[in-house]
Amino acid sequence: MSAIADVARLAGVAKATASRALSGRGYVSEETRLKVVAAARAIGYVASPNAASLVTGRTKSVGVIIPFISRWFFSEVLESMEETLLAQGYDMTLYNLPAASPERDSVFEYFLARKRFDGVISVGVALSAGEVDHLHRLGRPLVGIGGPIRGVPTIAIDDVASARLATEHLLSLGHRDILHIGGNQADEMDFKVHSQRLTGFYAAMEEAGCRPEGAFRPCEFTMPGGYRVGLSVFGDPRSRPTAVFAASDEIAMGLIVAARELGIQVPADLSVIGIDGHPYAEMFRLTTLEQHPRLQGQLAVTTLLTELESPTPRNDSDHLTVLPTNLVFRSSTSRPRSHAGA
Repeated sequence: MSAIADVARLAGVAKATASRALSGRGYVSEETRLKVVAAARAIGYVASPNAASLVTGRTKSVGVIIPFISRWFFSEVLESMEETLLAQGYDMTLYNLPAASPERDSVFEYFLARKRFDGVISVGVALSAGEVDHLHRLGRPLVGIGGPIRGVPTIAIDDVASARLATEHLLSLGHRDILHIGGNQADEMDFKVHSQRLTGFYAAMEEAGCRPEGAFRPCEFTMPGGYRVGLSVFGDPRSRPTAVFAASDEIAMGLIVAARELGIQVPADLSVIGIDGHPYAEMFRLTTLEQHPRLQGQLAVTTLLTELESPTPRNDSDHLTVLPTNLVFRSSTSRPRSHAGA
């Protein structure tokens, strides 16, 4: 098996120089680094992560806790984090974190505590005070995505403001009979995503002086969920709204499919707007608020690696970075028929 001494001999440098060139720790000239890398490739040398860990104290591994894997937002964040970590020479271990349960406790008490990670990223998980304390006692950097976590740098969007902007877009077009189809409050996601988007919707409607009773319908956060609710809501033309703000793009796309089946023209008869920036949104010509989950994943990794290199003193204040969402106007929204000639 090839060793670092063989690489150094072939490159014509000292063993310590070869080690610095391959680990990236310590200065070597670019010319020397390229010679060492070429020598390592020529003899098939692969650095031992265990040996590197003994020298640097790093495992080059990051633990990630997440409530869902198959849902679009979370899969986009995960893919982005994995790409960013791999580019920096890091590995990722994923834990699908259930709700409060013995299984959840074991993730914190056994896996995250006994397995060696350089840091932990929490995606869409509102950690309890005890869980936060437990992770802090491990002495490893922790970064969150989704909402504020005590004493932890976190990244999120403003769900209330985003929902308000989506609703104000419909109001600006002249719609007043607007329905919000969003997550079931009984199935609330961590960081209260469902209720925060409902709050933003109601705030915009109340400011416009047009909050009708029954302006909200609960729905699964999926395309089939939007489709099923769309069939039931849009079937009666006497109670059909002129516009819908959907709490996710997947719900919105399901609503558009239901409307088409019922012979309802979007946007002539019904305007639809969502939140997410789903890759299928363009295919459905869906107007939406993009929240850029891949950017959130990249920023979480960058924040964690920066903390590894330059640790900052921990305190109990929140370090929340709120990323902006942007309105992407497509052809699923327009002025209502009554305003078409105005």
